[in-house]
Amino acid sequence: MHLPNSEGKRVPQVTFRTRQDGQWKDVTTSELFDGRTVVVFSLPGAYTPTCSSSHLPRYNELAPTFRKAGVDEIVVISVNDGFVMSEWQKDQDAPNVTFLPDGNGEFTAAMGMLVDKANLGFGKRSWRYSMLVRDGVIEKMFIEPDKEGDPFEVSDADTMLNYVAPRLKAPEPVTVFAKAGCPHCARAKALLDKHGLVYEEVALGKGITTSTLRAVSGKGTTPQVFIGGKLIGGADELERHFAQKDKLAA
Repeated sequence: MHLPNSEGKRVPQVTFRTRQDGQWKDVTTSELFDGRTVVVFSLPGAYTPTCSSSHLPRYNELAPTFRKAGVDEIVVISVNDGFVMSEWQKDQDAPNVTFLPDGNGEFTAAMGMLVDKANLGFGKRSWRYSMLVRDGVIEKMFIEPDKEGDPFEVSDADTMLNYVAPRLKAPEPVTVFAKAGCPHCARAKALLDKHGLVYEEVALGKGITTSTLRAVSGKGTTPQVFIGGKLIGGADELERHFAQKDKLAA
């Protein structure tokens, strides 16, 4: 299987048929890329395991850092229709990423990345890759190796960020255990927003119980905030954590 590297070439000129607010909206390649710096990552399908658990969430998480590095937009493209991509966006809660459906595979085929996934019942789908596009010209591509299955080794968000801004440190992953209607949870999330941290929220009540929370944090109250795998604690502890960081940075 030959997967062409299109660095130095212009992106294909196509029109994406998207669904926005329950209506059809056409988005052209020119509107998306001309005069702008855009990171694109493409994957085999919405709702598929690696795409939902790793590839997409990390790009959404690192979006503020990409913006600091001069990236105007982060786009995910998949050979799925507009309805599927719209629902996947809602399901993933990834507001920092633009979801583009390439339902007919037109863009993907023009990139030379359309592959046959008939053995999985997928038909024609995109190979997994990422690229940096400046003013419509592809500057850099990270194409997954030609291996069996669905390799995920080089098109990840951290690899792209390291290319775009090698000196810019990626933020540590943040997880907030919270429950609906909890004022202290709202305060903790507001503190994280204020400091520009993207976080994953784990809500109690959807298979996550107080016993689960106690097992991972040693405490049964919400919120419980983890930064970089380390337990910070509740809203008061988080406030002290940021105050200490600001003091050290002064």
